[in-house]
Formats: sequence, structure tokens, C-alpha cells
Amino acid sequence: MNSLDEKEKKLTSALEKLKNIKIDDANENELVSELKNKKKQLEIEKTELEEKYQNLQKEHEQLSQKLSDFEKKDLDKKSRHQEFSEKIDELNQETDTLLEEIDKWQM
Repeated sequence: MNSLDEKEKKLTSALEKLKNIKIDDANENELVSELKNKKKQLEIEKTELEEKYQNLQKEHEQLSQKLSDFEKKDLDKKSRHQEFSEKIDELNQETDTLLEEIDKWQM
């Protein structure tokens, strides 16, 4: 009988352990499920952020191109302004020379 009582106690103990394992497994399944949901959410957020990054890169390229165009236009404008100033200086010199010649002839 003693051996039957011991076997019964061992079986009862084993059943208790199995019950605990099942409970733990259920908790782990819930945790795994929760982690999977969080992973999916993070993947969605990652995809959205990657799309935003792509859009920002395109916008940056466009703005860089516009800035480059403005700089070229500004440089061209400055160059034309410089040429115009040089022409005016040349004309002023020619005018001075002509005025000197006129003064010489009038004397």
C-alpha cells in the first residue's frame, strides 16, 4: 500500500506540475501573441517612416536643384551687372576722352 500511496503522490505532483506548465504556456502564448502584435505595429511604423524618409529625400533633391538654379541665376545676374558696369566705365572713359578732344579743338 505504501508504494501505491507513493505512486499516487508522485502522480498528483506530476499532474500539478503539468497544470502549472499549461498555465505558464497560456501566459507565454499571450505574451508571444502580444509581442507579435507589437512587432506588426513596429513594422507598419517602420514602413511609414521609410516612406516619409523617401519623400523627404526627393524633396531635398528638388530643393537642392532649385537652390542650384537660383545660385546660377544669381551668378549670371551678377555677371551681367559686372559687364554692364564695365561698359559704363568704358563709355565714361570714352566720353572723357571725347570731351578732352573737344576742349583741345575749341582752344
